Amino acid sequence: MFAVDFMTSVSSEVAAISVAHLNKQYEAPKKSRGFALRDVSFTLPAGTILGLIGENGAGKTTLIKLLLNAISRDSGTIRFWGKDLEHHEKEIKSQIGVVLDEGFFYEGMTPRQIGKVLSNVFGNWDEPLFYDYLKRFSLPTDQPVKEFSKGMKMKLSLVSALAHHPKLLLLDEPTGGIDPVCRNEILDLFLEFVQSEENSILFSSHITSDMEKVADYLLYLHEGEQMLYGEREDILFGYALLKCSKEDFAQMADSDVVSYRENQFGVEVLVRERKTMAAKYPQAVMENISIEQLMVFLQKKEQNHREKEEA
Repeated sequence: MFAVDFMTSVSSEVAAISVAHLNKQYEAPKKSRGFALRDVSFTLPAGTILGLIGENGAGKTTLIKLLLNAISRDSGTIRFWGKDLEHHEKEIKSQIGVVLDEGFFYEGMTPRQIGKVLSNVFGNWDEPLFYDYLKRFSLPTDQPVKEFSKGMKMKLSLVSALAHHPKLLLLDEPTGGIDPVCRNEILDLFLEFVQSEENSILFSSHITSDMEKVADYLLYLHEGEQMLYGEREDILFGYALLKCSKEDFAQMADSDVVSYRENQFGVEVLVRERKTMAAKYPQAVMENISIEQLMVFLQKKEQNHREKEEA
């Protein structure tokens, strides 16, 4: 497996989360390969949103569970606001709002009943705020959760997470399987939440357009490895998609090619340093790259190396 060396240095002085060299190995069942999360390091500065991206099975949920200490890590450090998770777990978790993709409400309960239960769980539960959010998102107070749509259930989970005034939200696929209107409402809520410079969000999603709308930082996992991490704008401006003929591609220096993809019209090449590459290859067309395209091309890098070795 390979790692991408393009990274942005982020100060951990005012970090909601600071993770260093985090590792987790799962035992392999018989006749199958085990999974490992390997050497993950990143920081989430206060007042920002970090988008955790990667295909299904990349390690996103494993990372979130490690951050919650729901599973034990093999090595590495996890700090929230400078405090080690292992020694300050109760204090840290009191300041975190959590939303998991599988949900956690008993579906026979109503939002009113859920609010009463959570008021006994969180010492800083804000009942008026809880009901204000229910009203804002048109969620009925006395209708069983089992009658809610997926979007309504996700809104209820977010409302419940926000009603105890957390400083950090950890969210696993909060916009998955939800219609675009509902997704935009949720994304607007995220932006509203981090208007306070003390509040931060880490959320995983396979919907890269959501990341392009709200994420300040990106962390890309692929098969348990950290492929990319840094500020979203720096990453997207740091790379570009160069389009050229197959003949011109054959003349490109190997050191200028991050990865490539051939098609019937020519070759699409992932490059760094757009201005330098545009000056060096003036005959080529240079285009911006999306998060989704970047993920695809970085995954192809290993395949490109294999093809060259076999040629």
